[in-house]
Amino acid sequence: MAYSKKVVDRFNDVLNNPASHGVGRFDPNDPNIATGMTGAPACGDVMKLDLKVNPDTDVIEDVKFKTYGCGSAIASSTMFVEMLKGITMTEALEIKDKDIAQALELPPIKLHCSVLAEDSIKRALKDWDEKKAHRQHNYASQ
Repeated sequence: MAYSKKVVDRFNDVLNNPASHGVGRFDPNDPNIATGMTGAPACGDVMKLDLKVNPDTDVIEDVKFKTYGCGSAIASSTMFVEMLKGITMTEALEIKDKDIAQALELPPIKLHCSVLAEDSIKRALKDWDEKKAHRQHNYASQ
């Protein structure tokens, strides 16, 4: 199985310039960070996505990720980082695994990598909704 040129180029660029692609994490104690983590036991790929969200607008201001997996999983992560910056959490849900797979020309055997990316944003959105509900509850009880 051969990787597409897009996957190879992204993977190599991440290896050479990890910080410029959002590799890393944010302070887990920051209340404006939403985290989504997901994995595919069949192949061992795991993705952790941290979103820095403006609490007033729900706009994703910055994105960090850590991915353990193959070149397609890492390339899918970097593609998702690009797609997420500057959009709202609701808009982020409109990005589907097929969008990532198509942009990277992933072969059918690697489609699970783009599914991980979509799942991680869904989990991050759930985390964000829980944090917002907690903040609203705290304000209401004062």
